[in-house]
Amino acid sequence: MAKKKKSAGSNVAAENRKARFNYEILDTLEAGLVLTGTEVKSLREGRASIAESYASEEGGELWLINSNLPEYLQANRFNHVPKRRRKILVHRTQLSRLASAIQKDGMTLVPLRIYFNDRGVAKLQLALARGKNAPDKRQTMKERDWNRQKQRILKEA
Repeated sequence: MAKKKKSAGSNVAAENRKARFNYEILDTLEAGLVLTGTEVKSLREGRASIAESYASEEGGELWLINSNLPEYLQANRFNHVPKRRRKILVHRTQLSRLASAIQKDGMTLVPLRIYFNDRGVAKLQLALARGKNAPDKRQTMKERDWNRQKQRILKEA
């Protein structure tokens, strides 16, 4: 009997719900994270926040900055720093492509979510994005409202 493959979103530990509203997502990729044991336990509790975080290329490496993984209460003195910089694991070719897009085109690397894959490994879904300005955000809100109205009309009919 074949194993049933879980979707990537089944074990979501943290999600950046505002990212799709504030940014125009151009490309996404899956990357690994370098975490300590207490950070993984904190992620499994689902208390992490990546709403204000971003990724940056420094010294030939990619870093997740300003993400908040609260302390794991049972760890006592062996705990981690909640807002430390965390290394993102990507291939060298991906890193060079992302770094050039950030420098040349003025794009941003935004984390969309942190989740656990089928093997139980913490993964980060990163998006190469361009910031939206106020008129773009208003257009997004109009489209969302119109889709909601359409669903109501179809439901009533």
